[in-house]
Amino acid sequence: MEVDAIGDHVEKLKSLQIDEYEDDDDDDEQEEEAVTLGFVEKPKNEWSLERQFFPSKAGGVPAWLDPVDIPSGRSSICDICGEPLQFLLQVYAPTKKESAFHRMLFVFMCRSMRCLLRDQHEQWKRHPEKPSRSVKVFRCQLPRFNPFYSSEPPKYDGNYKPSGIGATLCNWCGTWKGDKLCSSCRQVRYCSEKHQVMSWRSGHKIVCQQMKVSSPIGESNKSVATSLESHKVGSKIVWPEFEIIIEHESEYNTDIPEDNALSNSLISKNKIDDTMNSLMDSFQGDDDKKSWVYFQERIAKAPEQVLRYYKDTNAKPIWPVSSGRPSNADIPKCSYCGGPSCHEFQILPQLLYYFGVDNEADSLDWASIVVYACEASCEAGLPYKDEYAFVQLFSPSHDTIH
Repeated sequence: MEVDAIGDHVEKLKSLQIDEYEDDDDDDEQEEEAVTLGFVEKPKNEWSLERQFFPSKAGGVPAWLDPVDIPSGRSSICDICGEPLQFLLQVYAPTKKESAFHRMLFVFMCRSMRCLLRDQHEQWKRHPEKPSRSVKVFRCQLPRFNPFYSSEPPKYDGNYKPSGIGATLCNWCGTWKGDKLCSSCRQVRYCSEKHQVMSWRSGHKIVCQQMKVSSPIGESNKSVATSLESHKVGSKIVWPEFEIIIEHESEYNTDIPEDNALSNSLISKNKIDDTMNSLMDSFQGDDDKKSWVYFQERIAKAPEQVLRYYKDTNAKPIWPVSSGRPSNADIPKCSYCGGPSCHEFQILPQLLYYFGVDNEADSLDWASIVVYACEASCEAGLPYKDEYAFVQLFSPSHDTIH
């Protein structure tokens, strides 16, 4: 994205407001007008994805909105296997409320498909007191006047920096707080014992000895050493980093031949056809097939979309499988204010293609992930508030875990 376009990108996102709830409207054209699509592309400038530019992004490490009080403890791990969660994406979605002048939703998930299968079962336990999830969503919002950012729009160049510094992060994943200090060199921090072991085996064992025998370094040099190692080692385990670019679906509402629709796509048409036919064969009922056909018709207008953002609650998620859709009663109310949660955006499985996830039987996969957030964007005391993700899987065989 060109530098001049980054400001327009943020302003465009500023226009995506969650309106008050209105009665359902079945008019497809109105619904399509309300949907904004997200596409991924490599950023032309790495600095454009830093937190002071309020980026929407996928992969890499999160650009925490509140850089100090980030989620920690059980919030940062998969409730099923106990491993640290991996950053999936974040969406900048401010509202008209002063308290949500800046507002960001973050999505994390476990890389294990087995955990996602368990997650699928857990989410059908209606409103458990302590849900066990492998997909977690956090909402963070700040008023215009806050301790971390200027009240004026950011200057879109590589020299613009935010106010203050953030929490010390794990040198391996670059995502969660580095609460554990290497007991040998005492200069490198980790979020968990597993990441410390992985870092040790991947090269810190040698670097650690070099740090110990070298002359003592000052605090500034220590920070530089930690930062450099984090970039060198941690970048090996995170998913590839992309900027999320937004376009309105209405811009794609033209009837074009299928071949032309996919001619410039990075995703092979043959690969899509094989996958679609295989999935169609696996559906048992007519309702599932009808849902799948409708889903494909909407997606085919812009096959590289990875995210669908719903500007208001009149627009509904498009479910690939009819039999796996939640009812309104299945969606929990906001755990902070008790108000309703509304569907805010939908993450499509195309994202896994860009992440380079293998198409194997035990590889991570989903049909759809729909994120629900407090309709009122309530102002609970926690800097990062838990929101809800509903995961729908493709294969009926996923209903059984052996």
